[in-house]
Amino acid sequence: MAGQFEATAEISRPVEEVFAFLAAGTNDPKFSPRVQEITKTPEGPTAVGTVFTSTVKDAGMKTGRTFRITEFEEPRRIRWAETSKNVVTAEEGGYDLESTGPGTTKVRIFNVLEGHGVGKLLVGFALGAARKDAPAFGQRIKTAVEAS
Repeated sequence: MAGQFEATAEISRPVEEVFAFLAAGTNDPKFSPRVQEITKTPEGPTAVGTVFTSTVKDAGMKTGRTFRITEFEEPRRIRWAETSKNVVTAEEGGYDLESTGPGTTKVRIFNVLEGHGVGKLLVGFALGAARKDAPAFGQRIKTAVEAS
């Protein structure tokens, strides 16, 4: 069973600034307490094919995650796919950004979670937790971008 969660936030920054913050990819620990560390390959600007490798902590367990950028349309759209082999992965995810006025941006983040092996039994729990946290996740993104 695969399923999606999403969060939205209205951020008091121009769309170009919000996009740059999110596109950097290495800012994730500033708004996602799951992300312990993250690196980007290759160095330089993010583009289709850029790979982010992270260590995350879920339910007390650390796992390695690898994501590849699959779409990159500045300053409106970023898509990724998880390429790591974990019991629950983000098959697809992304950001959609929209300017909502002078200096304000609406951002939507989503992830489609899929279970593999025993993860097929766990994905429902992961989705439930992600959906429950979604409003707070959106607020954490807003707070991190506005503080940058």
